[in-house]
Amino acid sequence: MILYVHFGPCTETTHRQLLGLLGEITPVAQPLPPDAALADVSGSVRYFQRDPAQLAALIRMRAAAGFDADCTIGIAPNPLLAQMAATRTPPGTIRIIPDTPHAITGFLAGLPATALPGTGPATVRTLASYGLTTLDTITTTPLPTLQRILGTTAARQLHQRAAGIDPTRVVPGALPRFLAAEHHFGHDELDPGQHRRALSHLAERLGTQLRTEHQVCRTLTLTVRYATHATTTRNRTLPEPTAHSPHLRSTAHTLHAALGLQRARVRSLTLRADGLFNADSATRQLTFDTGEDKAHRIEAAADRARTRYGPNAVRPASTAGLT
Repeated sequence: MILYVHFGPCTETTHRQLLGLLGEITPVAQPLPPDAALADVSGSVRYFQRDPAQLAALIRMRAAAGFDADCTIGIAPNPLLAQMAATRTPPGTIRIIPDTPHAITGFLAGLPATALPGTGPATVRTLASYGLTTLDTITTTPLPTLQRILGTTAARQLHQRAAGIDPTRVVPGALPRFLAAEHHFGHDELDPGQHRRALSHLAERLGTQLRTEHQVCRTLTLTVRYATHATTTRNRTLPEPTAHSPHLRSTAHTLHAALGLQRARVRSLTLRADGLFNADSATRQLTFDTGEDKAHRIEAAADRARTRYGPNAVRPASTAGLT
């Protein structure tokens, strides 16, 4: 059985420590930055003489005692169902989906298409226009029909995932080096303009932190958490490794625009810089654009002001009031 463990908001250091805690239960644990992990406890059940639910309770108890982390855990036969179980249970609780066709079908029955991780609002709207609003209506739709709506590859993946089929395995590994910034809205935010404003602020925070640590990133990842607790994650490899805030901001806005969040109720946004390495090792594309060099000089001056007067000494006017 697979556990999807959501630790809640945490720093990179705490995330690593919580992964170490999981490692005491099973060696097959896969980090999911910035605040979750997958764990295959098939072998641990025999070793500890406890069932998956009891192991999950042990993890929750140790995380609370050692790190004051109130974990939410989903237990299921595969990573997809485990994540959905964790998403659709109250925070700080455990939910298990037994490994039987009847239990899986019963769990998925009636769930909206938005409950499927990775299914963005644009895809949901397209499906809804054909009357496909729940996972069971998607699974009962002939595959050729879905392929005409979404395309061959996307339709095949959606058809399998809507039925709870997920062939992926838990891949153990260390937590990759990353930096992340998160913004929680005071209410479920519908306005795309407010989403973009928050993303500008997150990109500025990430850029400042990267430059402070003398790092650049190769990839930017955007995670959107909705009012339903469902999430959508998209990432993009940057044209060249950078810590330049305008480049991060532009990429973040491009990722956001691609999701088509016209009337989505967004609860939080997380922007993550992945693939970090030392800025001295990075190459920069030569350009004849003097404006680019000027922007870098202005950014360096702003960083010096922040170092002397505090992180909010200099910031874009559009992000005023955001924290």
